[in-house]
Amino acid sequence: MPLRHKERHYTGHIGWLRAAVLGANDGILSTASLVLGVAAAHGTRTSVLVAGVAGLVAGAMSMAAGEYVSVHSQADTEQADIERERAELGADDKGEHEELAAIYVGRGLDRSLAKQVADQLMAHDALGAHARDELGISDSLRARPIQAAFSSAASFAVGAAMPLLVAAFAPEANLIVSVSSASLLFLALLGALAARAGGAAVAPGAIRVTFWGALAMGITAGVGALFGTVV
Repeated sequence: MPLRHKERHYTGHIGWLRAAVLGANDGILSTASLVLGVAAAHGTRTSVLVAGVAGLVAGAMSMAAGEYVSVHSQADTEQADIERERAELGADDKGEHEELAAIYVGRGLDRSLAKQVADQLMAHDALGAHARDELGISDSLRARPIQAAFSSAASFAVGAAMPLLVAAFAPEANLIVSVSSASLLFLALLGALAARAGGAAVAPGAIRVTFWGALAMGITAGVGALFGTVV
């Protein structure tokens, strides 16, 4: 009898998708807002690009550091729970069998079948069974701080490069319109791609990201214009 192929599920994307989407969205939005703010304050193209490049580098490093610290804290908590579970297995094996069986009873199995399932799973991998079914920790959802940090930094840099390229090549007289329009398009595409990768509806994802992006850029450009007028 041939083995069935392993199904792919959207939850397997959560680890990298969250960091990548967050990084790219922040890269586009923060850099575009920074560029628009400086341009609205009557900055030259050179000052706009210097501010944008500085924002790209600082933002990518900040995203990497923040994501690493955050996800590493999650990984530390998961590891602490696993070590505690390992100690409990060593101290009270029978009690851990009963605890796992009770979990399966709560999910709908009758007690005899639940006990049989718990016994077989613990004979195969006791710690893995408790980590998965008692703690909710699985390989696909484990916290991976280094992966998250690199994903965030790289995606932020890619996202930030988009409005920067537009600012570099757009006519200076139309720089604000060009950057804002292109950035909203990039945000809409990012929202649609993220929704599709996560198995969600594409249109609401694109609209949600575009709306908040337009609001953020509008406020930043308004502050820049006000600052440029006052100063």
